[in-house]
Amino acid sequence: MQHKKNPSEIEIEDQKTIKSKELNIKEALVPVIVLIAMLAYNIFFVKDQEWLGAYTNQFILLIAGGIAALIGFFNKVTLKSMLFEIYKNIKSVFIPIMILFLVGALAGTWLVSGVIPAMVYYGLQVLSPTIFLPACVLIAAIISIATGSSWTTSATVGIALIGIGEALGISLGMVAGAVISGAYFGDKMSPLSDTTNLAPAMAGTDIFTHIRYMAITTVPTIIITLIIFTIISLTIETTGNTDVSDLLNSIDQTFNITPWLFLVPLAVIALILAKTKPLIALGIGVLLAAIFAMVFQPEILSSLSSSSINALLNSIFVDTEIITSNDKLNELFSAGGIKGMLWTIFLIICAMVFGGTMGAIGALARITRALLSLATTVFGLFASTVFSCIGLNIIASDQYLAIVIPGKMFKEAFEDKGLAPENLSRTLEDGGTVTSVLIPWNTCGAYQSGVLGVGVDEYFAYAIFNWLSPFTTLLFAAFRIKIKMLKAI
Repeated sequence: MQHKKNPSEIEIEDQKTIKSKELNIKEALVPVIVLIAMLAYNIFFVKDQEWLGAYTNQFILLIAGGIAALIGFFNKVTLKSMLFEIYKNIKSVFIPIMILFLVGALAGTWLVSGVIPAMVYYGLQVLSPTIFLPACVLIAAIISIATGSSWTTSATVGIALIGIGEALGISLGMVAGAVISGAYFGDKMSPLSDTTNLAPAMAGTDIFTHIRYMAITTVPTIIITLIIFTIISLTIETTGNTDVSDLLNSIDQTFNITPWLFLVPLAVIALILAKTKPLIALGIGVLLAAIFAMVFQPEILSSLSSSSINALLNSIFVDTEIITSNDKLNELFSAGGIKGMLWTIFLIICAMVFGGTMGAIGALARITRALLSLATTVFGLFASTVFSCIGLNIIASDQYLAIVIPGKMFKEAFEDKGLAPENLSRTLEDGGTVTSVLIPWNTCGAYQSGVLGVGVDEYFAYAIFNWLSPFTTLLFAAFRIKIKMLKAI
């Protein structure tokens, strides 16, 4: 999970607009329809998906944002108010963008220092194809619970598991889906997670009541996820068993592999557990990896550049490729550095422009109110909340807004139905937190695909926990399973 804002930093008032002509639902939906139509056209009908250049999705978001701005002008929303909302949105993702820069630097330095190759080397000897996918879920879940961060989990063990999976010949979409499933389970259940703190704050309950109540739907969902990944692991064909010895020899010949290299990721995890700020923890991870590279991998550095310092700087900022004797490893042992994160960062900024404009013109609030009007039954209330969360993940490209706006707007409705606030807080997480990673232009989807190097379209079907969670919470609501009511006074 990315570096997130504290609940106190996110207020529903951020979505207020000036007193202007109120949008009707058709006007509010126009930018959304245009966005979805253009993205669908790009995905299904454009062969190379670059009809607007390499940054097609980014330009589509800007075009949709421009249409939203035109609607705003028509309804007497000032340019100043729209720019202010855009500014606030972009400001809110400044730290995540800095984290992305550091993740790019981390990937490069962890490669040249031998940290990632060491993880792959030892992982190949421990994780067999028959248990690999469910093991990915469990490892990611444990790290994410401990750190409260799905983003950190993906940027550390996630990258290593992707490497091991690729070496074993397992689909990267499957591996990424397993990592993301485990990471977001841990994200939801960890008291260190800020969305886990934010959801009960919006609903009006406490965090530990929220976690206990959330376990009712979350534990069955992760169990089903593990069962499915176990079945997949037992049925897929891999090339890992026959190639492992060659891969191990190739890694051993190229890098100086030693358990001492694990001190780098362990130091980063320890810093995060000590509640060190992510920027500092990841920055120290980059610095330690650079030192370890000079100590343990001088031959690698000399092969990349005549100067060790230049080789390290290149690994931080630009592409790095390490050639081994095994073709399968050559693609694995390459990193884009900070340069490799620019596409993702531009996507996040464009998403914030679109979300800010939609918020400023009142479209986000109008669409949410329309969903609220459909909630005439208890199940309808749960369903409206879930679809509002998912819709805001799509429209606003931000999982915080997908928790804050429905949380504020549905709180009174849950009280009117006699439902305890933990029903709402759980639904906000089941519908908002976990589905954010399934949207390519959402900050979470963009981050995870950028860090893991696997497109959302590739891992979507295998992020089983993430897309199954909304169905689970709706199933429990439909059959009134563990739906806690307010006590009569």
